[in-house]
This record gives sequence, C-alpha cells and structure tokens, in this order.
Amino acid sequence: MFFNDHAPPHFHARYGEFEATIDIGTLEVLEGQLPGRALKLIQEWGMIHKEELLQDWRLCRENAAPARIEPLS
Repeated sequence: MFFNDHAPPHFHARYGEFEATIDIGTLEVLEGQLPGRALKLIQEWGMIHKEELLQDWRLCRENAAPARIEPLS
C-alpha cells in the first residue's frame, strides 16, 4: 500500500516480474497481471486478512504506518 493512494481500497502485489493492483473488497485485479497460481494464493491471503487490509488502507490514507500482516503459512 502507498500513503494517500487513490480509491478504491486496494493493495499492490508482486511476483517475479509481474505486478498487479488488487481490490480489497472483491480481491479482483484492477490493473496489471499475475500468474494464475500466484493470484489464487494472493486472493486466499486477502480473504483471510480482509479486515486487516481495510484497517491498513485507512491508516495509509491518514499518513500513518500500516501494521504488518502475516504471510500465508
């Protein structure tokens, strides 16, 4: 996430040379692309951490540091 980023609430994901912007509400790709398997893992992680992602989005919009969110185990 980036401070004071544009709506809708989203996060940026990278995998190798691929990069995508993911909508927090729908977990769909807004821009860019990721390989299918990587996208599925990111969507799974996003479902588990949706509330934390939204809280971090709010923090970033207020120019506050976001909290760390655990990766998939």
